[in-house]
Amino acid sequence: MADFAQTLMTALAVGSLYALIALGYTMVYGILKFINFAHSDIVVLGAWLSFTMAQRLLPMLGLDPHNPATTPPLWVGEVILLASMAFCSLIGFAIERLAYKPLRKAPRLNVLITAIGVSLLLQNVGQLNFVFGPSPQKMPALLPTWELLRVSLPSANGNRDVVVGLVDVVIIVTSAVLMIALEYLVFRTKTGTAMRAVSFDIDASALMGIPVDRVVSFTFVLGSALAAAAGFLYALKYPGLNQPAHATWVLLGLKAFVAAVIGGIGNVRGAVLGGFVIAFVEQFGAFYLSSNYRDVYVFALLIAILLVRPSGLLGSTVREKV
Repeated sequence: MADFAQTLMTALAVGSLYALIALGYTMVYGILKFINFAHSDIVVLGAWLSFTMAQRLLPMLGLDPHNPATTPPLWVGEVILLASMAFCSLIGFAIERLAYKPLRKAPRLNVLITAIGVSLLLQNVGQLNFVFGPSPQKMPALLPTWELLRVSLPSANGNRDVVVGLVDVVIIVTSAVLMIALEYLVFRTKTGTAMRAVSFDIDASALMGIPVDRVVSFTFVLGSALAAAAGFLYALKYPGLNQPAHATWVLLGLKAFVAAVIGGIGNVRGAVLGGFVIAFVEQFGAFYLSSNYRDVYVFALLIAILLVRPSGLLGSTVREKV
C-alpha cells in the first residue's frame, strides 16, 4: 500500500507535466494539422529562463541561489513563472509568424522540415555561452521542502512513510488550474469557439469573418505559455537542468507527443488523459516491473493503442469521400 501510494503521487505529478506539454502539440495540430516539433524546445526554454531569472532575482533579495536552505517568498516563484510564460509566448508568436505562416499553403513535408529546423535552431542557440551555455546547472530552490502529509502505511518490508511534498502539490494544483482555464477558454468563450471553427475548416472560418491569422497566432502563444509553465514546474521537481540540447529534453518532448497521440491528437481533453495514462504506465511499470524499461513501456503502449484504436482514446475517425 505504501509503495502504491508513493508511486501514485509521483505519477500524478509527472502526468500533470506531460499533459501540459501535450496540450501545445494537440492544439497546433488541431488547427493546422501538423506537428510542431519545436514545441518541446519551448519547454526547455521555459526551464532555463526560470533558472536564469532565479539566479538574477534571488541575490537582489539578499538570498544565495546556491544555498538550498534559503528559500524566497512564494511570490518570487509566481513572478518567475508568469515572466517565463510571457517570454515564451512571444517566442511562440515569433516562430509562428516567421517560420510557419509563410508555409501555410506549402506541402506538409516543407512544414515538417521547417519545424525540425526551428527545433535544432533553438537547441543550438541555447548552448551558446552568452545564452544558457553548454554546461548543466542546478535550479535554485524556490519552494521550501515542506512535508504537507506523512502517513505510515504497510509495505513489503514493513511499515513505510508515504510523504506528500509541497513541490508535488504545487505541480498538480498549478497544472490543474491551467488545464481548467484552458478548458473554459476553448469551450466557453468566443475565442475558443473561433479556435474550434478554424480547426474544423480554415477556409470556411475565414468566409464567416473569423480572423484566422490571429486565431492561429493565439494558439501558438497559448501553447507556448503552457510549455513554459511545464518547464518551470519540471525544473522545480527535477532541479538538475541538463544542457539545452540534451537527450533528456528530447525524450520529454517525445513522451508528451505520445500522450497527445494516445489521447487523440487534436483533442484537448484527450491530451490531458494521455498525459496521465503514460505517466501511470511509466511510473508503475518502472516500480513493479523494471526501471530499466520505463521508456519502453510508454512506446509499447503507444503501439498497442494505435493497433486497437488508431485515432486515440478520445479521438474521432474522420471519413473522407474519394
